[in-house]
Amino acid sequence: MNDWDDIRYFLAVAREGSVRAAAERLEVNHSTVLRHIAQLEDRLGTQMFEKLPSGYRLTDAGEEVLEFAEQMAASSNQLQTRVFGRDQGVRGRLRLTMAPTVASHLLMPDFVAFAGLYPDVEMEILSSYEPVNLTNREADVAIRVVVDRNTLPQNLHGLKGPEISSGVYMSRKLLASWRADADVPIRWIVKNRYGDLDKFHQSNIPASEIPFRTTDAAAQIVAVQQGLGMTSLPCFVGDTDPLLTRVPGSGLERHGTLWLLTHGETRKTKRVRLFTEFLSRRLSAYAPLLAGLVPNN
Repeated sequence: MNDWDDIRYFLAVAREGSVRAAAERLEVNHSTVLRHIAQLEDRLGTQMFEKLPSGYRLTDAGEEVLEFAEQMAASSNQLQTRVFGRDQGVRGRLRLTMAPTVASHLLMPDFVAFAGLYPDVEMEILSSYEPVNLTNREADVAIRVVVDRNTLPQNLHGLKGPEISSGVYMSRKLLASWRADADVPIRWIVKNRYGDLDKFHQSNIPASEIPFRTTDAAAQIVAVQQGLGMTSLPCFVGDTDPLLTRVPGSGLERHGTLWLLTHGETRKTKRVRLFTEFLSRRLSAYAPLLAGLVPNN
């Protein structure tokens, strides 16, 4: 158990349940993962995994090793975090995670401005709706829309940002067409499989019983821009798009609160501290836009 690199690959397979998923997570090829697992099994003289059609399952020996491997991983992460926290140079990598729409429709100009102020900071944007483990240093700062603050992990440090509202939007051309023929129902563009069609009961425009569904926010936005129907969007997306307008008679709904999240010693690092302070000021200036108080029509 003295080769941490082999243990790291073992943990990835144990957590992901397959060599392919572990390789993607570690950003290496399939054979590299298999080689490290084989080295660990050879050194310990026992098989760590049982290969099944559904994936890799830990053997009894693997289950025993897993407990110690998790402890090693926790110690390694703690060591990295403490060392990282003592790095006070305004240089190095800064990993940020957030929803794709927040990155592309709201904060990209601010990332450009921060990069101009601190050119030696290497910024990496992880655009994803999936949760990222700050404790394991998968990212340095998480920018998250939070509906219930009680769901925030207790071990994270949070800076509360502005409230975010959402509205119902359609393309300006589609609205003009509807006004020319108000008897034609408009499709409800749903970003997930179980979207709420009843939202349109609050508007002056009747919704078709045949929705258009997508799991991708970018496709949802393009669909409404192209006049496919009407949809619910954060106000910072809908109100800044010149092709879109709010649906007549529709109101606003609370979308959540924007939070800046960091972990432990990481937040003491100078580049992390400078970034969170910088972005907190920018978010305060965005408060009216995020709340839906500056509509584009």
